[in-house]
Amino acid sequence: MNTVLDFFGRIDPVMGAFIATTFTWLVTAAGASLVFFFGNASRKWLDGMLGFTGGVMVAASFWSLLTPSIEISERLGNNPWLAPAIGFAAGALFLFALDKVLPHLHINFEPHRTEGPNTNWHRTTLLVLAITLHNIPEGLAVGVLFGGVAAGMPEASIGGAVALAIGIGLQNFPEGFAVSMPLRRQGVSKLRSFWYGQLSAIVEPVAGVIGAVAVIHMQEVLPYALAFAAGAMIYVVVEEGDSRDATGQVHRHRHARLHRRIHRDDDPGCSSGVSARSSPAYFDRTDQKPVGWRFQRI
Repeated sequence: MNTVLDFFGRIDPVMGAFIATTFTWLVTAAGASLVFFFGNASRKWLDGMLGFTGGVMVAASFWSLLTPSIEISERLGNNPWLAPAIGFAAGALFLFALDKVLPHLHINFEPHRTEGPNTNWHRTTLLVLAITLHNIPEGLAVGVLFGGVAAGMPEASIGGAVALAIGIGLQNFPEGFAVSMPLRRQGVSKLRSFWYGQLSAIVEPVAGVIGAVAVIHMQEVLPYALAFAAGAMIYVVVEEGDSRDATGQVHRHRHARLHRRIHRDDDPGCSSGVSARSSPAYFDRTDQKPVGWRFQRI
């Protein structure tokens, strides 16, 4: 590990950001390559891997991005939470805006549930765009930390930047597989599934270099930039978590609990009453929204 830190300490920080984010991209490619060795993977396993990636991103957002942002703001004599709060909100809003203007499709979503503007793009392209879009803040986060090192900020260190890159690479491995395997299940060839899986993270080196250069030339924005990357990453975690409900399983469980609660008598001592009961037939199978209620006298 010391050899790695010495290496990054000797090279230009922008080049360091490029190398570190290239590493995270290559780890994604390694994860995507599993499609050559496994014919299928259960939905629960894919969800578990995506949950793992979400945990890594939450930890990295706080310890590697938000905490240094607060410390830098305080050292500069500013309100310690104002710049982090503004940057965090801006990062989340930035990803939210991209979600609205860029057509994409989340893993396990049906084609008619494409997000963003209407388009005739192929389902595979939309799926890869969804993951690519969410890899931008990961590369940006690594680049911003390397830029902070170049700017001489004591809160940003080579060790922290390298650790963040390793953490993001660690979560990129299952993410690459989580992209390539659904494509394979849809009938895409193994080679094309691998290609699209690794391609989803190609944006990380680009975002890393942009983040490093921006911080080097505008050092005063570092607290905002760190929090911006954190906000974008947390937005990704929240949205990806929500997208795992695509098959409606979670919604069906919730509606089942609702049915059990509402179906009870208003008064156990009464012999009659009215209950509202939802039925699977009364739910739109596309998005599991209730389209009707059945009232039953009991």
